[in-house]
Amino acid sequence: MAEKEKKTTAVATEAKDPKQTKTADETAAKTEAVAEEGAAKVKVKKSKSKRTVTEGKAFVQSSFNNTIITITDLNGNVIAWSTAGTNGFKGAKKATPYAAQVSAEACINKALLHGLEKLHVFVKGLGAGREQAIRGLSSSGVNIESITDVTPKPHNGCRPRKARRV
Repeated sequence: MAEKEKKTTAVATEAKDPKQTKTADETAAKTEAVAEEGAAKVKVKKSKSKRTVTEGKAFVQSSFNNTIITITDLNGNVIAWSTAGTNGFKGAKKATPYAAQVSAEACINKALLHGLEKLHVFVKGLGAGREQAIRGLSSSGVNIESITDVTPKPHNGCRPRKARRV
C-alpha cells in the first residue's frame, strides 16, 4: 500500500507542475494586460508647488507637558509645525526647555524651505519651553519682528467654592 501511495503522489505532483507553469504564464499575461489597461486609467497628479512666503507668524504653545510650534503665513495657512514628541522626546523629557529649542529649530528649518525671512512670534502658555523656543527660532537667522504674549488670563475666573462652615 505504501508503494501505491507514493506512485499516486508522484503522479499528482507531475500533473500539478504543468498546470502551475500554465497558470503562471496565464497570470503573467493577465497582469501585463491589466497593467496596460491600468496605464490608461491612471491619472497623472500635479505636484504641489511650494509657495514662497517671506513673512509669517510663529505660534509657540507651551504647556507643562509639551511644546508645540506652528509657523503660518499671514493668512493663517500652516507652513510648518513641530512638537517635542515628533523630535524623539518621550515622557517628562518633552517638557524640558531643550526639547522646546530642538522642536523650534526643526520647525524653522522646514519653514526656511519656503523662503521665510520675517517672523511675528505669539507665545501662549506657562511651560518651561517658552523662552528657549524663541531662542531656537531666532538662532536660525530669521528676522523676528515682534514677540507677543497671548496667554489667556481670566477676567474674574471661575466661581469660588462655597464657604466652609465650621
